[in-house]
Amino acid sequence: MKRLLITGAAGFIGSNFAHYWLKQHPGDFVLAFDLLTYAGNRANLAALESHPDFLFVQGDINDTALVSTLLTEHTIDTLVHFAAESHVDRSITGPDVFIHTNVTGTHSLLKAARDCWLQGDGIPHRFHHISTDEVYGTLTLDEPPFHEELPYKPNSPYSASKAASDHLVRAYHHTYGLEVTTSNCSNNYGPFHFPEKLIPLCISNALRGKPLPIYGEGKNIRDWLHVEDHCRGIDLILNNGRLGENYNIGGNNEWTNIDIVTTICQLIDEQFANKSSYAERYPEAAAARGERSDSLITYVTDRAGHDLRYAIDASKINRELGYSPAYSFEQGILQTVRWYLDTPEWWEPLLDT
Repeated sequence: MKRLLITGAAGFIGSNFAHYWLKQHPGDFVLAFDLLTYAGNRANLAALESHPDFLFVQGDINDTALVSTLLTEHTIDTLVHFAAESHVDRSITGPDVFIHTNVTGTHSLLKAARDCWLQGDGIPHRFHHISTDEVYGTLTLDEPPFHEELPYKPNSPYSASKAASDHLVRAYHHTYGLEVTTSNCSNNYGPFHFPEKLIPLCISNALRGKPLPIYGEGKNIRDWLHVEDHCRGIDLILNNGRLGENYNIGGNNEWTNIDIVTTICQLIDEQFANKSSYAERYPEAAAARGERSDSLITYVTDRAGHDLRYAIDASKINRELGYSPAYSFEQGILQTVRWYLDTPEWWEPLLDT
C-alpha cells in the first residue's frame, strides 16, 4: 500500500489524480496538499472529504519545514508533484511568481524529501515530478513529435520555469540518490479545468453569449490528452517506471486551436438541440436563440512568443509500460462539454477569479 502526498491537489490535474488514485488503489492513503491560490479549488475534492483514506492540508510547497513534517508524521513514501503556476499569459505579464512556485517551490520539496527519505539507511520512496511538453520549445508543421532525448528549448517564462524544475529533479537523483521520475505531458482537458484555459474558457463563454477569443489565425497546434489518460500514465510510471527517467505522456491527438473551438461550438449546438432545458439554464447562449455558437468566435492579437505546435511522441511509455490513451478525442471532448453544461455550480463562481 502506498501513502501519497499530492501537491497542487486542488488544481485541475491534481484533483483528478486524487479521485483517480483512491478509486483505482483502495486502501492507499492520499494527503492532498494545496495553497488554494486562484486556480486551487477545494470544491474539486468535495467528494473525497469523507473518504477514510483522504486528508486535505492547506499549505505552501515553499514551506520546507511543513512539508518535512507532513512526510514524517504521515509516513509518506510517494510524492506526486503537480503544484505549479501554469498559464503562459500570466507568466508573460508576471514571471516572478512562476520562478517562486515552479523553481524555488520544487527545490523546497526536493530538500524536504531528501531530508526525510535519505537519512541513515533511507526508506523506499518515489518523487514523481509533473512537467510539460512546452520545455522542448516549438515544432514546425513537418517536424516529428517531441521525444525524451531532445534538448530543452523553452520559449516562455512558464516553460523556462518548468525546465529549471525538471533539471533540479534530475540533479537530486544523480547527486543525492533521490528516487525520482518525471513525466512531460501534452495539453490536458476534462472536468475541473480552470476556465482561463482554451477549452473551458470557450465552453463557459459560449454558454454566456460572450466572445470566443482565438489568438492570431487559430492555426497553433496542440496535442490534447484527456486528464484521466494522463492519470493512468502517471500510475504506470509510479508502479513500473525506471528511476531517474523521463516519460512523455501524450494523446496522439493534434488539433489546431480554431478546429478545437469550432468542434466545441458544434457540440454545444447539438446538446442544446437535444435538451431544451439547456436554453432555459443558459438564456444568453447563442444556441438558446437558435443561432450558431461559432458566430461568437473572435480573432485577437496573437500573444508574444506563441509556440506554433506541440506534439508528443509517447512511444517510450508505450513500449516500456504499455501505455496508450483510452479516450478518443470524440469521446473525451463530448464528455467534457456535457460536464460543463451540467455543472454550472462548479464553474460559474470561478469566472471573476
